[in-house]
Amino acid sequence: MRKLYLFITLIIAAVTLNAQPQGYYNGTDGLSENALKAALHNIIKNDDHTSYSGLWSAYQQTDKKPNGKVWDIYSDIPNGTPPYEFTFGTDQCGSYNSEGDCYNREHLWAQSWTNDDGTHKTDLHHVYPTDGWVNNKRGNYAFGEVGNAPWTSQNGSKLGPNTVSGYNGTVFEPIDEYKGDIARALMYVSVRYYQEDSGWSTSDMTNKSVIKDWAMTMLLRWHREDPVDDKEINRNNKVYQIQGNRNPFVDYPDFAERIWVPGWVGIDENEYTVLVNVWPNPATSTINIKGESLETVYMYNAMGQLVITLDLSDDNQSTIDVSGFNSGIYFMNVISQNGNSVLKKVVVQ
Repeated sequence: MRKLYLFITLIIAAVTLNAQPQGYYNGTDGLSENALKAALHNIIKNDDHTSYSGLWSAYQQTDKKPNGKVWDIYSDIPNGTPPYEFTFGTDQCGSYNSEGDCYNREHLWAQSWTNDDGTHKTDLHHVYPTDGWVNNKRGNYAFGEVGNAPWTSQNGSKLGPNTVSGYNGTVFEPIDEYKGDIARALMYVSVRYYQEDSGWSTSDMTNKSVIKDWAMTMLLRWHREDPVDDKEINRNNKVYQIQGNRNPFVDYPDFAERIWVPGWVGIDENEYTVLVNVWPNPATSTINIKGESLETVYMYNAMGQLVITLDLSDDNQSTIDVSGFNSGIYFMNVISQNGNSVLKKVVVQ
């Protein structure tokens, strides 16, 4: 019986991944959790990193805005005017005294979390060019979500006490438009260095190469709410050209669900661990959802872009208005209150 996750990944691959080599992810079908993590690790571990100084020139390929400036996720304002922009080479740090002085090399998975063992120091998939001052503010703090922020950057990134359940220390929160990028970069590191982390340490967010539960719950939410876009796809392709490996979570966003969400893989269309009814299907104007102990519904189009997030924690039945949707195939990731999930395919006519 056909698995729905395979259907959606094939569609996403056909639409968006023009630079992925054929057969790159062979051997991952039907796998989940640690088995899938191990399989992906074996696929992406054979990389060839540039040198630390070589990152500067690599950024001119991986992180160039359409206007030729440095694509700095800590100062950029998508669809708006950033407070400042950096020029490659000219604005490279050195020293800095305030925000906007220069850009340097930000390790999203902080070097101190690995005891500075050097294995991931030059891995472009998670080492980004960012404002030196903001990078210094972030330091090696965990990523999280901040309520009342004692410090905020000019593009809205925040530093302050975490509001995510499970950890209440100081965290750094990027703007919403780059939360998914950061989540997928951290997931990449967790898989790329899986069982190669004997010298790594424990941080507020990680235990060696394992992301702690509170953080992974948050990162999965970031991953869903800020789906893969052209910037991230292009960056993944450029990094692949330079160091020879890819970020699986950019290529196939559902890999994250299959590794870190129990019950995602191996669910046939008529064998659900999450009991939920979706009707009518096909639909023309509305779609009804009903089940028991449901938490959240994420609805994606065929390109893997999130179109609706629906909270069902207080009501296990709801209706989605799809009258304004384009005709085509959509996917609902229905998550129960105990963390299990099921993927439902629906057709809008």
